[in-house]
Amino acid sequence: MAKGQRLTLEAAVALVRPRDTLACGFVAGQPAGFLDALGARHDLTDVTLYTGLLVRPYTLLQNPGVRIVSGFFGPIERMARAAKARVSYLPRDFNGLERLAEQLVPRMVLAVTTPPDADGYLSFGVHAGASYRPFLAAARDPARLAIAEINRHMPRVAGIPELGGNRIHVSEVDAWVEHDAELVALPSAPASPEDLAIARQVCAHIPAGAILQFGIGGIPNAIAGILAEQPEGGFGLHTEMISDGVMQLHQAGKITNRKPLYDGVTVATFALGSRALYDWLDGNPDVRMLPVTAVNGAAVLARLPRLTSINGALAIDLAGQAAADAIGGRQYSGTGGHESFVSGAGEAPEGRSLLCLRSTTMVAGAAVSTITAAFTPGTPVTTPRHHVQWVVTEYGAVDLSVLDDEERPRALIELAHPEFRAALRATLA
Repeated sequence: MAKGQRLTLEAAVALVRPRDTLACGFVAGQPAGFLDALGARHDLTDVTLYTGLLVRPYTLLQNPGVRIVSGFFGPIERMARAAKARVSYLPRDFNGLERLAEQLVPRMVLAVTTPPDADGYLSFGVHAGASYRPFLAAARDPARLAIAEINRHMPRVAGIPELGGNRIHVSEVDAWVEHDAELVALPSAPASPEDLAIARQVCAHIPAGAILQFGIGGIPNAIAGILAEQPEGGFGLHTEMISDGVMQLHQAGKITNRKPLYDGVTVATFALGSRALYDWLDGNPDVRMLPVTAVNGAAVLARLPRLTSINGALAIDLAGQAAADAIGGRQYSGTGGHESFVSGAGEAPEGRSLLCLRSTTMVAGAAVSTITAAFTPGTPVTTPRHHVQWVVTEYGAVDLSVLDDEERPRALIELAHPEFRAALRATLA
C-alpha cells in the first residue's frame, strides 16, 4: 500500500489478518480507537497484541482468538486475568521490552500521535517508551505496517534530534486514522500520614544537586511536594516517568538540569498524570521524551553523578530482596524500570537508590507486615539483594548495601511496624 494514507478506523482494522501479531505502547501510547474497532471483528483466530497497562476493558479481551501479552499489568489486566481472559505477563524490564519488539518484529505496530505540524511531522507526545523505535522500524519495512492514530488531545513533546526527535513525518507512516479521546488521567489521591512520613525520611537523604528519578505513586509526588517547599534546589531530572510531582518541581524553580548528559532539559520516556500535566508538557522546551533505552540504559545511568532513584516496593524480605511487581502468586504490575534504576543509581558516581514502602498493607481485611521473614515460595524477586541500597518506611531508613547478612535482618526489623517486630525477631532465633 502507498505510504501516508488516511483511513477510517474500520478500514484500518480490516488490515489485521485473522492470524497476526500487533504491538503498541502503554497507557497514552495505546490507540484506543483502533483497539475498540478491532473488538468488533469476529473472524480473528490467532491474534497476539503486545502492549501493557490497558486503559480500558476492551471488547477484544472477550475474544478467544485474541491474546494480550502485557509487559506491565494494571487494574484492567488484573481484572481480565481473574475473569480467565487470554492475558499473560511478559517478565521483561522496560529496556527488554524495546529489544523484544525489535526481535519479534510484529507485523503491525500502532502508535498515538499528535496531528501533523506545519511541516507534516507527527509527534509521539507523552509516550516514546519501548514502542517508538519499533514503530520507526516497522515504517521502514515494506513487509510490515506502521499505523498512527492521530489524537488532537496528545501534547506535542520534543525529543533529541540524534534519537529521532520523538516524531515521524506523516509521509513515512503506512496509514493514519483519527480518533480524539482525552488522555488517561492518573487520579491524585491525598498522601496518607504514612506516605508523608516516608517522604520526609527520603528527603533527608537526597543530596544537594541530585539528579532525580521518580517512580509511580503517591509517595514520589509527596516527596516532590516537600522538595518544592524547601529552600534547596538545583536538581536535575532524568526519570522514566514524568508525573505531576515533576511539574511541581519545575514550577517551584527547583530544577536547573545541570547534567553531563542531556544537559539543560528534563528527560523521560513517558508521562502519566493529570490533564494539567499534559497541558504543561505541550510544547514545553524544558522537556524531552526519549526512547526507553536512551533513558533507562545502564551505560546512560552510570554517567549521571548523584543520581538518586526513588521507587516503591510491595514487600522486602529479611535478606533484602525486593518484590515490586508480584506478590502472593498474583501479578500486580511489572518490572518496568525498577531494577534498572536501583542498580543504575548504585553504579552512578555518588548515586543512591531509595525503595519506599509502608510498613503494613491490608490483605483480606487484616494488616500484614510488608517486611517479611521470607517470601512465599514462588514469589518473583524484582530486585535482588545485592542491588538494594536504602529501604525506607514510615519508621526510618537504612542503607542495606553496607550491612552483612547478619546485620540486615536486624536493621530491617526496626523498619517494620512495632506490632510485627517480635514475630520477625523470633524467626532469627
